[in-house]
Amino acid sequence: MAQEFFTIGRHLSMERLRFPEATGEYTSLMSEIVLTAKIINREVNKAGLLDDITGYTGDINVQGEEVRKLDQYADDLFMHILKYSGHVCAMASEEAEDLVRGPTYVNTGKYVVMLDPLDGSSNIDANVSIGSIFAIHSRVTPTGEPGALEDFLQPGRDLIAAGYVLYGSSTIMVYTSGRGVHGFTLDPSAGTFILSHPNIQIPQECKIYSVNESYTRDWTEGVRRYVERCKCIGESDEHELDNPMSSRYIGSMVADFHRNLLYGGIFLYPGTVKKPNGKLRLLYEANPMAFLVEQAGGAASNGEIDILDIMPTELHGRVPLFMGNKDEVELIENYIKKYDLMEELIG
Repeated sequence: MAQEFFTIGRHLSMERLRFPEATGEYTSLMSEIVLTAKIINREVNKAGLLDDITGYTGDINVQGEEVRKLDQYADDLFMHILKYSGHVCAMASEEAEDLVRGPTYVNTGKYVVMLDPLDGSSNIDANVSIGSIFAIHSRVTPTGEPGALEDFLQPGRDLIAAGYVLYGSSTIMVYTSGRGVHGFTLDPSAGTFILSHPNIQIPQECKIYSVNESYTRDWTEGVRRYVERCKCIGESDEHELDNPMSSRYIGSMVADFHRNLLYGGIFLYPGTVKKPNGKLRLLYEANPMAFLVEQAGGAASNGEIDILDIMPTELHGRVPLFMGNKDEVELIENYIKKYDLMEELIG
């Protein structure tokens, strides 16, 4: 009997059937994102063979970071394909200083898209897994007008879809439209993404913590004590573990998040005493991952409130990020509230 392939195209079509009033624009937009991911995957797989897609361009992006050639390629590709799709009135990328609009005729597009075109790109030359992240809002400005900043400055809870593509030993797209989280693995022979991880739920047991511990001395007291608790060292308290969690940190957020989503874990990218807002961007990294993890039964916080409840004020705003198992996210919030406040009072 032939194996049944449940493709991402069929999945999107079935989702559309649940909404008789749907126009098909969202399905078409997602199909454009799928196409872009397949093309980027092709180029990523050539990265060790072609010099013209590895290394740096010599430019500095809006974040003050050196731009890698594959970063630029992925950004250009997303912008080109989505700009002319007819479904997007504007886009924003962590690589671009301002929002990007398409030709006048796409002002009728119903959506705006936020992109981290190639997350973890510093790992490209070491052949470590990297990824693309996307998030979609319905526009709030009138149809027919150019997309505007207010279309992007919406809380993450108002997203209509978000997802990521992980380019690793296999290439997988994980996405949600607010009705569960599903993973699709690219079948190179068929040239399409096949449903491989339906209805993903993060395991209740938290086995892994993921954080760059080289910044330990720059963390606040609450974050430091929480990580010590994960390792079963430091002062004991009522939340002491019987056994330490495993420490796993790749340095590519998509890869770290994907592992923890499947195995059960918590990812931490805290701010520091000198940089309390941390490094990760709210619109391009924190919001889409928070939307995904909540749909999978987890949680995401900036240490005080849910990431999805933060009202953005700028395109490139940054936030501390703690996401994964819901109980652990709530616990680190308690550690931060208790010990950081205590530190402020003593200081």
